[in-house]
Amino acid sequence: MKYDLAIIDYQMGNLFGLDCALKHVKLKTIITSKKEEIMNSKAIILPGVGSFGKAMKNIKEKKLDKIIKEFHVEKKIIIGICLGMQLMFEKSSEINSNKGLALFKGSVEAINKKNKSLNIGWSENYCKSKKNEIKKLIHNKETYFIHSYAAKPLNNKIILAESTFDNINFCSVVKSNNMIGFQFHPEKSGINGLKILKLLSRKIKNNENIL
Repeated sequence: MKYDLAIIDYQMGNLFGLDCALKHVKLKTIITSKKEEIMNSKAIILPGVGSFGKAMKNIKEKKLDKIIKEFHVEKKIIIGICLGMQLMFEKSSEINSNKGLALFKGSVEAINKKNKSLNIGWSENYCKSKKNEIKKLIHNKETYFIHSYAAKPLNNKIILAESTFDNINFCSVVKSNNMIGFQFHPEKSGINGLKILKLLSRKIKNNENIL
């Protein structure tokens, strides 16, 4: 059976809450760690809340890293949310240095290295330009965050949006080729998040590029 989107199950995060939100925007989804079901999907989402190191350990034990990279080679849509977005980068400094999936070049660092405080709640996102549909939905809109680490892309051109915590700017949305990552949780971001998911749903169903 073919699906619009596979939610990658590496046993971290509220998979069922995300699945409900995606079904609400009319996507045919499956929560899975099986290669056949993943590869037969038009798009995948890497969800997650928690430790980068533990997440990568689970991913490697299930050999999901190889499956995700194979999916990437086929140039299908890959979406990362919160920890899932961070896992798409090369490495993280959380606890000990851990290697990621290296789909994006760059690292994941504490937003505030002095106290590693937790950014939890609603914050606005800012885009330098609003020349595409996703940026128009994100710019000056509040979304829900829960994290203390954030991605630092090697190439700033892949940053679509930024937000602020402890008076420090951090990357909140990244996009490269047909991959996009959200540091916030669209599925927990009310009307604003739902609009983003609806746009992604349309693009996945119509086999459109993300931007």
